[in-house]
Amino acid sequence: MSRLTLFAIPLALLSVGPSRAQVPVSYAKTTQASEGSAVNTSEMTPRQIAEMQGDILMARKEYAAAVTAYIKILETDPKSAQLLNKVGVGFQQLGDLNKAERFYKKAIHADKNFASAINNYGTVEYERKHFGKAITLYKKALEYHTETATLYSNLGYAYFGNKEYPQAMSTFAQALALDPEIFERHGTSGSVIQQRTASDPGLFYFFVAKTYAQNGNAERAAHYLKMARDDGYNNFLSAQTDVAFARVIKDPRVQEVLQVPPSYAGPAKKQNPN
Repeated sequence: MSRLTLFAIPLALLSVGPSRAQVPVSYAKTTQASEGSAVNTSEMTPRQIAEMQGDILMARKEYAAAVTAYIKILETDPKSAQLLNKVGVGFQQLGDLNKAERFYKKAIHADKNFASAINNYGTVEYERKHFGKAITLYKKALEYHTETATLYSNLGYAYFGNKEYPQAMSTFAQALALDPEIFERHGTSGSVIQQRTASDPGLFYFFVAKTYAQNGNAERAAHYLKMARDDGYNNFLSAQTDVAFARVIKDPRVQEVLQVPPSYAGPAKKQNPN
């Protein structure tokens, strides 16, 4: 299954110890937050506490248990777009794309403007390599939530998968303008899925390097150029003449990547960029 990153569960839920989700509500009046604050469960409704416990299970990657918790709440709140979406996320993390799609569609039916569910449905189509459908869904999500770097990043991945490279570059640039660290995210929990796997990693990393280079970020341009080189992108030396790298090409970090041949290259394949 493609690597996915999730966003948007409050930080207060991420530092709960392994046994806390199993503690009866009456014995867990206060949950410590990761930054020293606390969530006072005595001020929450039973419905809110039940959903929070499901969120904790999601944060702990206990997806099957989280799905069970959310579905139990849906018995009394069947039209909650937020809950339906979370169930879809849980099923997608479990690798069941069909059930994930079903719940995303239910969430969208409950709230046709719910950008998170539309985006997440797009990631299902992306995983199926239906890149055109994914592009349509990501664009739809952006109609309702225009300032989200994750949506632009996902759209860029879909353009890349569809071999629409200029559109991919442009969209990645929009994602970076909103969040310069969008490609550095790892392991956050939540209910908005960010696509993290490309069909041609070497070429993908080269495009990411170009995007950072255009922004003048030599450190990250060099990092992703090295990843492109090491992942088998044979044309990584084209960075020397690619105008996208003009702002960073003389940086020692970029030059070092260009001057060191990839580990998989034999003596006859080594290239001297000078």
